Amino acid sequence: MTTSEQHVPVAVVELRGGIAPDLADYAREKMAVVLGHTGRAVLRARVRVLRHHDPARERPVVATADVDLDGRPVRVHVAATQPREAVDLLVERLDHRLERVIRHAHRPRPEAARGPVAPGDPEIVRHRSLSATCCSVQDAAAEMDDLGYDFHLFTDVVSGQDAVVYRAGPTGLRLALADGDTTGPYGPEVTVSTQAAPVLDTDEAVARLELTGWPFVFYLDADHGRAAVLHHRHDGRYGLVDPARTG
Repeated sequence: MTTSEQHVPVAVVELRGGIAPDLADYAREKMAVVLGHTGRAVLRARVRVLRHHDPARERPVVATADVDLDGRPVRVHVAATQPREAVDLLVERLDHRLERVIRHAHRPRPEAARGPVAPGDPEIVRHRSLSATCCSVQDAAAEMDDLGYDFHLFTDVVSGQDAVVYRAGPTGLRLALADGDTTGPYGPEVTVSTQAAPVLDTDEAVARLELTGWPFVFYLDADHGRAAVLHHRHDGRYGLVDPARTG
């Protein structure tokens, strides 16, 4: 697809927290340039810039971009001291993220490996965690967004614990750690769950997933003591991310 044929929508920009309205045009112009470089159809683009008025925040301005790149969701999130700085950081990170998404566009997703589920109890399909090494919550979130996942199981470099990052909470980025510790320096853009991961076997995890209606359950496997995530797949099966068993 050539640039002239590419569909690039005008980004919808939401400003909150007393931000001057002229930032909307600035953000739309910046987004148009970045999205025009992709060579792909952009189905949706939205930017949200929010200023928090908590004096304890070192970077009170939070900016988020959501892009639908030819059917593939891409989301980036930054924090900054000033609104225009936040937009500049946001489009720079989005540009790098879109490059990575396009480069890995043909990588198969775990759910794509099998056909529709047969009638009866849903099958559990095991697959590996995406992160094989320790990383920061920001890097884990970046990989999660690159691949269009709703959560990401990883080993947190700050605490050394098994952890899961997912999109939720007032900042749009939430972290749960195996022991529920919230003392690590994770940044103002991350909210941290205070709940420790429960110790469950697979059947108990399935029961909890169905009882709560949550999209996934983060837990410690009763057999080996390491973290795992059981989740609903698009094909009706359960997906089980359990690196200790599939490594």
